[in-house]
Amino acid sequence: MVTFEKLLNDRPFLILDGALATELERKGANLNDPLWSAKVLIENPTLIKEIHLEYLISGADIITTATYQATFEGFKSKGFSQNESERLFSLAVQLAVDARAAYATFNDRKRQILIAASIGPYGAFLADGSEYSGNYGRSQKHLMDFHRERLFYLAKEKIDLLIFETIPSLKETEAIVNLLQDLKTPLPTFVSFSCKNREQLADGTPLSDAVAIVSQTPVIQAIGVNCIQPKLATSVLEHLSKQPPCHC
Repeated sequence: MVTFEKLLNDRPFLILDGALATELERKGANLNDPLWSAKVLIENPTLIKEIHLEYLISGADIITTATYQATFEGFKSKGFSQNESERLFSLAVQLAVDARAAYATFNDRKRQILIAASIGPYGAFLADGSEYSGNYGRSQKHLMDFHRERLFYLAKEKIDLLIFETIPSLKETEAIVNLLQDLKTPLPTFVSFSCKNREQLADGTPLSDAVAIVSQTPVIQAIGVNCIQPKLATSVLEHLSKQPPCHC
């Protein structure tokens, strides 16, 4: 079985796919809903598979599932039962698996492609933009309880790695690290932060503090930033490169 670490050792870099919501909207999807891109899992899942496949054709080595803003709480608010919500999570993974298989059929069968389960922050569930501030007013226990069910469910699916995206606060970072230690079958994990400047998370915490926490967690094999201006992203990555060595 190919792993993230092996692929990265064999290649100078790996290419992650791009934005899902942007492409969904370009193809006519209406995402004006608290579920955002996860809304399309309900209305037009074939469109998600189509975008996965297009990213693979464009050269992506890793495709991410349409689960960034999918949560059990969010689906419940739309009237879905527990079983129906689980089916939607499984569908999101299967769409990526099917896209990978379709790519292999018509393109390079030998090319190794990884599937990452996307996990958004608590702020994505709130759908109020607080993933860019981290001002949730919630305890670490509350954040752990929020992430636990989705994380544990996705970890049992046919995925190769986990990606926590747009994490804006130290408290949420700590919650994620604690939960990862409870997984029965650890998976390679990325953590991507939301930052207010080159040296601080969105909540004002020094980025170096978050790096120090994730560096003590062997399953976290990569860190980064997302949903910030390109100029700031470059600056943050330069700052990250100067941090003490870690597992990732």
